[in-house]
Amino acid sequence: MSERIKKVNALIRDEVSRILQKEVDFDEGVFVTVVGADVSPTLEHAKIKVSVFPVENSENVLRQINKEIFNIQQKLNKKLIMRKIPKIRFEIDMSEEYASHVQELLDNAD
Repeated sequence: MSERIKKVNALIRDEVSRILQKEVDFDEGVFVTVVGADVSPTLEHAKIKVSVFPVENSENVLRQINKEIFNIQQKLNKKLIMRKIPKIRFEIDMSEEYASHVQELLDNAD
């Protein structure tokens, strides 16, 4: 991965995180964290990974974010100073849940 793509990933991750904090009202007690952004080498698409706690609310949060995706994309377009701004899409990052599940299995194996 080129240095430029790494910088764009970090920039988009940070900006989308700020936008979600300000623009999307999640249910009380639901915490949403932008874990990362994976931008395509052509800068056409960006996959935004979000982590949700509690995990049971993941589908509702993803649905809520996708309802607001047009507004989020518009805010991102205004914020970034780039010739080509990637089209964003969101997905739930389950790596934390998977890691805790593996740890639980290892603990039970003893």
